[in-house]
Amino acid sequence: MRLLLTLSLLAASPAFCAGWKQLFNGKDLDGWKMTGPGKFNVENGEMVTEGGMGLLYYEGGKFGNSTIRVVFKTSSERGNSGVIIRLPEKPTDPWYGVHNGYEVQIDASGDEWHSTGALYSLSKVTQRAQKPAGQWNTMDIVLKGQTTTVILNGKKVNEFVGSQAVPERKMWYEPIRGPRPDGGFIGLQNHDAASKVHFKSVSVKQ
Repeated sequence: MRLLLTLSLLAASPAFCAGWKQLFNGKDLDGWKMTGPGKFNVENGEMVTEGGMGLLYYEGGKFGNSTIRVVFKTSSERGNSGVIIRLPEKPTDPWYGVHNGYEVQIDASGDEWHSTGALYSLSKVTQRAQKPAGQWNTMDIVLKGQTTTVILNGKKVNEFVGSQAVPERKMWYEPIRGPRPDGGFIGLQNHDAASKVHFKSVSVKQ
């Protein structure tokens, strides 16, 4: 009877019905691993950045042909972070994510190549849709083969195909140009000591 009740409750939950898998349990960083300086703290059921520049990645497997949903808010208009996708291997340092995957930028103050929803310095946003600091945002990152689509608060802000032309690399900290895999590990960036970014939910639907 108890098992039937549990299954009934699960089936009634929106996440279960929609096929979403939660990667953050709201209690601790079980399943996640930190590399680089800084850290993530769990506060009031949220992952919160502290210091940087580091990378917190999910160890549980690679994701491709799926939608990654991140619910986040920033503490200031210049709050800087990112969602790292398409990592071919588990990162051993925070810059591995920038140079071997794509960073989907979180930064309301950046230009069109470096604002929320941009693939950092590779693909610019077509519109700005981040809410003011202190308000929650929902970002869906859709991976379909070599195509990456970013939907921020219900608005499509970016679509990038891995083979399309990108700007010339000018600075050492910009990502090394080149192909990325169809799927890979994912992570969250803590950028600097002045930025405090909260993540309430990270989930994947395959």
